[in-house]
Amino acid sequence: MAHSHSVKKRIRQDRVKKIRNRRYKRHIKKEISTALSAAPDEKVTASSKAYSIIDRAAKRGVIHKNTAARKKSRLAKKTAV
Repeated sequence: MAHSHSVKKRIRQDRVKKIRNRRYKRHIKKEISTALSAAPDEKVTASSKAYSIIDRAAKRGVIHKNTAARKKSRLAKKTAV
């Protein structure tokens, strides 16, 4: 176990960030699946919402910007009519 106060604080901070990042990633997966299963007339709106959430996660550092671009590209390819 860590002894110094700064290391103990870092462990606490990492635990909080891990929980927060998991929540964001779950949210991304949920929105992508929602966009994929949306009705044809609602695909544009659902995809737009998923793009927004993916971009927000990349901006906050939850996922890398290239990962965000890849997810958006694959979503666009799957939802193209």
